[in-house]
Amino acid sequence: MSIIDIEAPLHDAHRDNHTHRDVNGGWLRPAVFGAMDGLVSNLALMTGVAGGAVAPQTVVITGLAGLAAGAFSMAAGEYTSVASQRDLVLAELDVERQQLRKHPVDEMEELAELYVSRGVEPALAREVAMQLSRDPEQALEIHAREELGIDPEDLPSPMVAAVSSFGSFALGALLPLLPYLLGATALWPAVLLALLGLFACGAVVARVTASTWWYSGLRQLALGGAAAAVTYGIGALIGHAVG
Repeated sequence: MSIIDIEAPLHDAHRDNHTHRDVNGGWLRPAVFGAMDGLVSNLALMTGVAGGAVAPQTVVITGLAGLAAGAFSMAAGEYTSVASQRDLVLAELDVERQQLRKHPVDEMEELAELYVSRGVEPALAREVAMQLSRDPEQALEIHAREELGIDPEDLPSPMVAAVSSFGSFALGALLPLLPYLLGATALWPAVLLALLGLFACGAVVARVTASTWWYSGLRQLALGGAAAAVTYGIGALIGHAVG
């Protein structure tokens, strides 16, 4: 069995090419999906109303109302969700902090056993756990990462989540409204612009998935187009029934 030389320098090809996609999505994933949500929901809302053969002003008012209602709803929901998750994480961190203070030896042994279960020799695992446990804050961070799967220094902000959700949803919802706001009186320019936006969003999503940009774009275009077609049909039926 060969022994890896840990002192050997990294190979140039490995250093240059050993990169991975952002599997968590970072800011890109929630921003794009927020915009896509606003785009699809407002497009469907507007086409459903337009299917009832109403005046263009009614479609515009409906779109603006959908934009405002959806953006505020997204922001409130995201704020509550992230704040609740953050409170839960902080509570668990407080429990772990108390355990480290009351039972430091037991917590150190627990960390050593965790490293042993991952293949580290017992003596080395205990030495590593002992060194990591010398600093209480470092020990808390290590236990939080290993036991809870979280980084205490990188907790999400409820306000940032709310503002970003509001902005991305509003931006997406604004797209099908733009033709009307610029003077259009027919539905097709709004639908065309919205479908182009859906294709673009799908293509951007491919950056954080394994899909090709054109496949991801066409998939979102098809789903958004189907939603618009169905709601337009429902609006036309209701408009005919009550007309």
